[in-house]
Amino acid sequence: MKKQLKCLRCGCTRLYSVRREKVRCSHCRYEWKPGRLPLHLTRKEWSNILHWFLRGLPTVAIAQETGIHRQRILRALTYVRVTFQKDIPGVFSGTVEVDETYIGGQWKNKRHHQKVGGSKRGRGTSKTPVFGILCRGGKVWAQVVPDVEAKTLMPLISRRVEAGSTVCSDTWTSYTGVAAKGYVHRLVKHHKGEYSDGKGNHINGLEGFWGYLKRRLAAKGGIRKERLPLYLGRRPAWLTPFRTGFRWSCSRNQKLIGRSVSLHLPSFP
Repeated sequence: MKKQLKCLRCGCTRLYSVRREKVRCSHCRYEWKPGRLPLHLTRKEWSNILHWFLRGLPTVAIAQETGIHRQRILRALTYVRVTFQKDIPGVFSGTVEVDETYIGGQWKNKRHHQKVGGSKRGRGTSKTPVFGILCRGGKVWAQVVPDVEAKTLMPLISRRVEAGSTVCSDTWTSYTGVAAKGYVHRLVKHHKGEYSDGKGNHINGLEGFWGYLKRRLAAKGGIRKERLPLYLGRRPAWLTPFRTGFRWSCSRNQKLIGRSVSLHLPSFP
């Protein structure tokens, strides 16, 4: 027997369907999507969730610290990650680093049919390719890509990097046409054991970011492949370089995130 729907505000049972799979109460005119109850959190609850979220705590630990149910925190953090995806940094200029990586867990933890289907690591693997651009002294931008061929990477570089900038990369063939696009191209020959030419041309900053990203994702015990863009949207937008590594500037970032999230979340006070 199908359960009869009632209005969440007044309890009226006279409802009718409206746009985007929502229903509207004929008495108080309240709209909602059945099976998707609204998320109501106070300003203090949002502040506590964002505080521990910026410090890198997993959802279970945030639930223990805040006293909020884990499912509510999961929904709140999904809203936050979707908001991060809307915050795209501007066009990079100066000296930038470009590189690609593959995310998909350790090979020893793969299922047997996955091991048979592809190589362990590097180009040609069955893992998910991710392309990134790091601006020296600035932000990092990263995106899941279907492949790492020139037809995919070159338009991204042209769109995200200002012409005339210095682009540092490895010797992957997809970067061959960077100089022809109006950039100063500097190569790092990893296959010869070279990681810096001694003149400041390297991609060690972006390599360090990949390591940081993979460690953070591994600490979560793995995520679904289709949700990877949400986690990429979180880290590059608000991550700032600090000395030789990366860390969160929690107090500053919490204010920036709160201001940005308040523009997109209906339940943020």
